[in-house]
Amino acid sequence: MMIKKKRITAALLALGLGAVTMFSQFPVSAAEETAQNTDAAAQTADPSVVVTNGIDGWPQASDISSAAAIVMETSTNTVLYSKNADQPLYPASAVKIMTCLVALENSSLDEQVTMTATGVSGVTDGGANISSQLDEVFTMEQCLYAIMVASANDIALQVAEHVGGSVDAFVQIMNTRAQELGCTNTVFTNPTGLPDENQHITAHDMALIMEAAMANDTFRTIAATTSYTLPATNVSGGERVLTNNFTMINSTSDGYYKPCIGGKEGYTEASGSTLVCEASKNNMKLVCIVLNGASGVTDDEAIALLNYGFDNFAPLTIADDDFNRLSGGTVIAPNGATEDNLTTEDTSSDGQITRQYYFGGTPVGTAILEDAEQQTNDAAVTGQKNMEAAQAYSASHTTAPYYIIGAIGAAFLLFFLFLMIKVIKS
Repeated sequence: MMIKKKRITAALLALGLGAVTMFSQFPVSAAEETAQNTDAAAQTADPSVVVTNGIDGWPQASDISSAAAIVMETSTNTVLYSKNADQPLYPASAVKIMTCLVALENSSLDEQVTMTATGVSGVTDGGANISSQLDEVFTMEQCLYAIMVASANDIALQVAEHVGGSVDAFVQIMNTRAQELGCTNTVFTNPTGLPDENQHITAHDMALIMEAAMANDTFRTIAATTSYTLPATNVSGGERVLTNNFTMINSTSDGYYKPCIGGKEGYTEASGSTLVCEASKNNMKLVCIVLNGASGVTDDEAIALLNYGFDNFAPLTIADDDFNRLSGGTVIAPNGATEDNLTTEDTSSDGQITRQYYFGGTPVGTAILEDAEQQTNDAAVTGQKNMEAAQAYSASHTTAPYYIIGAIGAAFLLFFLFLMIKVIKS
């Protein structure tokens, strides 16, 4: 009965998110329109809550029960759905995504990681762990699987100490990396996600981190793994089979979502349920973040939000009229949109133009163009400088040596002519 109820909830959420767009495609009578508007008002979220609903011409979406959420397309960073996306909230074990990303970027998979008192303390901290033991040795690759598949706090702490020299130093690297990715309201205080009143993140920042992590081939493989076997170690008596509780990649789960290619769920009393995932469909990859939700609900809401994104938006390739386009030129726009619905803004720097495309005032893609005018001006300036340099060189050198060389050459020529005439006469 619980499974059946969950499926009905997911279906109703997905239907509500796409209902307004679907209905608007059909003509209706005045009476039907009144009824439809009343129904739409009940299904469509207020733009003050779901701010993307306030974009002119944007497909309307309904609200969800979780406190914050975002759906972002990864190639353009176009935000398709946004609810309180910049509100700082507790991240729970979503933190481990950044833990793995930093470890991947600062170590090799075959490094030997030896458990110390730092890591083993994670066995008794009340969180998830793999019952690691003092002096037990794992490879870095095995550690990353333990962190993502089993959400192992003991291994996350040990990886932090191994990579950073100390847990605190590793956390500093995490915060620096977050800033490099464009995060503006994220503070990490530990690599596990265990409650700390000073540790927080926003849905938008988490989307940027997940996008960077999923761009790493190794992380993407690990994030899609439902089960992993740790072989026997120097201490353990046998292998450990780790099982991933992330429902959206588990085909036997009621929360399974076929387009999902990786993600992680987490829960603490302070954070509520958190969910981070990426899905691929219709030539798009969408990152979805749901924060501070109710346990057992966030996967349904993520599925509904992803369906809203895939059903209502599509890549739009701008005609290549610019012979000097270097890259980009694809935008993510509502279904049926054309170039006529877009506006642009150009910024010139270092011989290139960054062209930002907008739909209804919101960014939907970019293109990089050669700044032909700037290059022409640069060539003209260079030519002028070369001419001035040549003139300066000529002015600083006397012409006397050229006359001397010319006279000597003429003398030799006359001498050879004299010899030739003499030979001919003889």
